[in-house]
Amino acid sequence: MKISRIEPSEFDRAAELWEASVRATHDFVTEADLDVFRPLVRASFGEIEQLAGLRTDDGLLIGFIGVEDGNVEMLFLDPAYRGQGGGSLLLEHAFAHFAATSVDVNEQNPQAIGFYEHHGFVQVSRSETDSTGKPYPILHLKR
Repeated sequence: MKISRIEPSEFDRAAELWEASVRATHDFVTEADLDVFRPLVRASFGEIEQLAGLRTDDGLLIGFIGVEDGNVEMLFLDPAYRGQGGGSLLLEHAFAHFAATSVDVNEQNPQAIGFYEHHGFVQVSRSETDSTGKPYPILHLKR
């Protein structure tokens, strides 16, 4: 696996990866929520300066990470590639190249919480709702 910049021509693929990953790990998110989040996520790819993609050796985009002002805004993997170290590669890249030191994670996603804690993050605060006001508590973690 290798990490490189995501090109605008790959934003649709990244959006597909986001949705597949959310469906596999966020069982609390409804179809209506996905309909709201889908265009927001797609639009965000062009706004996040620090965006890197994880690729197979033949160049297929299988995951990505986006960091803004030191905060990991998004880290998503193709569910078929989970558990193979790709998430850790992306996060280590964000530490080394994007100065990532914080992340917000859904409280209802214990796998993600465990992943970030394994990488040295600790909870510093909690919000009752997500950034869109939906009733999904968010844990704010720092490393």
